[in-house]
Amino acid sequence: MFAILGVWAAWGVIWVALGLWANRTKVAAPAGRQAPYRLINIVAFACMFVDGVYRPTPHGMRWTPFLPPLWQVPPSLGWLLAVLALGGLALAVSARITLGRLWSAAVTRKEGHRIIDSGPYALVRHPIYTALLMGSAAIAIAKGTPIALAGFALMILGYTLKARLEERFLAEELGQGAYAAYRRRVPMIVPFAPPARN
Repeated sequence: MFAILGVWAAWGVIWVALGLWANRTKVAAPAGRQAPYRLINIVAFACMFVDGVYRPTPHGMRWTPFLPPLWQVPPSLGWLLAVLALGGLALAVSARITLGRLWSAAVTRKEGHRIIDSGPYALVRHPIYTALLMGSAAIAIAKGTPIALAGFALMILGYTLKARLEERFLAEELGQGAYAAYRRRVPMIVPFAPPARN
């Protein structure tokens, strides 16, 4: 668990640093259309990372979940989950570097925006969301608490909603034809899944 949390902490530091490297926003999707996925993702992160409290014991502070875990993860699986989280971090950073100055945390069109279909974007249309879901799966499975697992389910919903909003917005901004061709060629979030038919 500490290794997985360490990967998340490293990702946070790298992400903040990379966030300084972006073009100026030309157009943003209306705030009202972005609010649902933002709210869902805030609740999801809270569920995954705040599913218990530290309590004093005779041997020091101990993490106590609000609800007991549904399973205990053996150390060998725990390390595999840490590798999954690390793979997610690597994919997110690679995708962020591939996007370069076109990246945005919100659904926006940047100056010079165009369809990026190389690197991780040749594998899935939203590799950063794929990466965050990998890291979220690792922490939810490692914790095994109902609250953390509910957080992961909400994370899937939140990033699916954001991806769909982003695709509608970019199709409007960059042209339906070009984006439709990319959608037919490359799956949305799950690698090797059937891509969109229209």
